[in-house]
Amino acid sequence: MGKIYKTLIYDNQISLSIIEATDICNKAIQFHKTTPLATATLGRTMIASLFMASTLKNKGDRLSVTVAGDGVGGKVIVSCDSNLKVRGYIENPNATLPLNDKGKLDVAGCVGKGRITIVRNMGMKEPYTGSSQIVSGELAEDFSYYYALSEQQPTAMALGVKVQNDICIGAGGVVIQTMPFCSEKAIADAENLIKNFQDISEKIRTLGAKGIIETYFNEYSFNEYDAKYECICSDDYITSMLIAIGKTELLNIIDEVGKIEIKCEYCDKVYTYDKQAVDKLFGE
Repeated sequence: MGKIYKTLIYDNQISLSIIEATDICNKAIQFHKTTPLATATLGRTMIASLFMASTLKNKGDRLSVTVAGDGVGGKVIVSCDSNLKVRGYIENPNATLPLNDKGKLDVAGCVGKGRITIVRNMGMKEPYTGSSQIVSGELAEDFSYYYALSEQQPTAMALGVKVQNDICIGAGGVVIQTMPFCSEKAIADAENLIKNFQDISEKIRTLGAKGIIETYFNEYSFNEYDAKYECICSDDYITSMLIAIGKTELLNIIDEVGKIEIKCEYCDKVYTYDKQAVDKLFGE
């Protein structure tokens, strides 16, 4: 189970969110068998997505995040809803690169250059779509740049995923955003604050989110929210999708390839249908 803790600091001028996502990253490893580099890249994207989802206002609101770079990892796609249920995958779960010049996983190389696109479905006729350029590939800077460019919301993020022996031992993030009429002093204080969390994955590993709160923010009261990795695919979900395609088209596919096989990208579960199963689907 992941956690998000939210509060206002500096006389309510700065919004602060602390995300703990170690269990969520391990669930992704379980489903996708990701390398440490792929885990770090997917994990950072899921952490940022969870923060975005925590700002959704209404039940049923949801968003999708696509990091489309030209690095070895390929596309990263994450979906999340207002209940903080997140799921995601990376196009190349086997991505590997040498460590970067700081001796850390080369997430920037895994991501490469390209664009980040966020689609928010909030019960309106058309979803809201925003996009921005990938400026570093480290993702924290890229999502901060997205907020500044597409939403005119000054934001600073620290995102981190630490993997040891193919197990995530610490994953999380710290996000700060300015509130309207924020003073220059509060902005400067917030900029200094985020510098304390450049090693956020290690802080999550050793302290946990609650330990971070006790160490750095014990004078504040936080709202606490549960988050988890959960795929929405099911027999009913796949059945409704197949019925929408139509029986004739389904039988044509079976005539050509012998069966219909659908793999869920988010949990790697495979659904297989033959002619008898399609007949049953349509009540025959």
